[in-house]
Amino acid sequence: MTTLDATSLDIDYEAEANRIAAKLREVTARQLHRRGLVVAISGGIDSSVSAALAVRALGPERVFTLILPEQDSSDDSAARAHILAKHLGVRTETVDIAPALAAIGCYTARDAAVRHALPEYGEGWKFKIVIDGGTEGRINRFRLIAQSPEGARVERELPLQDYLTIVAATNFKQRIRKTLEYFHADRLNYGVVGTPNRVEYDQGFFVKNGDGSADVKPIAHLYKSQVYGMARHLGLPERVCAAIPTTDTYSLSQGQDEFYFALPYQQMDIALWALNHEVPASGLATALKISEAQAQAVYEDIRNKRRTTRYLHQTPLLMSPVIELD
Repeated sequence: MTTLDATSLDIDYEAEANRIAAKLREVTARQLHRRGLVVAISGGIDSSVSAALAVRALGPERVFTLILPEQDSSDDSAARAHILAKHLGVRTETVDIAPALAAIGCYTARDAAVRHALPEYGEGWKFKIVIDGGTEGRINRFRLIAQSPEGARVERELPLQDYLTIVAATNFKQRIRKTLEYFHADRLNYGVVGTPNRVEYDQGFFVKNGDGSADVKPIAHLYKSQVYGMARHLGLPERVCAAIPTTDTYSLSQGQDEFYFALPYQQMDIALWALNHEVPASGLATALKISEAQAQAVYEDIRNKRRTTRYLHQTPLLMSPVIELD
């Protein structure tokens, strides 16, 4: 390997799509003992490709999709999800989960934590959380960015307890969605598809017992750039293929790189690929046009996230083995 760039991630998409589809057919029938698959589609690239691969594996009649918006969801996300469902020819159901989230206290707890950091926050305000520091070799810190009803922007350092409360409250969104996915999976005797890509899976960018919960994860080995490539290879609608990665979680538009990765996905893919293939920091620095110190900080940030999110991958820990089930 003499160069490190986007071509490092090139794969044979047809061969890979066929391999994933064959594996999905096998595990659905022989390991899960299920008749089909449920996929929650957000209109984003990952869930769209996961649904398309499920259809390739089992046919549209054995794939059931869910569109699960709430009060902070983008209208465009739901529109893209409907376009995808129609394109794939799958059954779909839309459920607004906002009433359930309100009843369980999601919005109340979240807003109280935001007001603790920003007392003027109230009705009509929007906000998001951004991350800062890790890729410069500093400890990651979280900042609150809010916008008043008049359009004025305010930034505040976010104390740790407020940050944890906001994240804990918003995690309700993923957990309520997963509850609905498993309801439909149980009634249909289907399995549930998880949709993380390789960077999300590697870096722990998912909610335990939320979007991290699934029976099968068909694209967890594909880098984000490869997921986009797969979408185009599979002929998905342009509105889907052109979708920009967002968290679709906070009321202000928020990119995944702002909230978690601190690098745009194209660069994050290259950085993770380079680390996985033992490319020295100097090689990554050249590829990303950053200093070697910055490249080393990116590598360390990846390692830190792996360490701090390892528990997300763990199954429940037993106090003593149950050898009959091992």
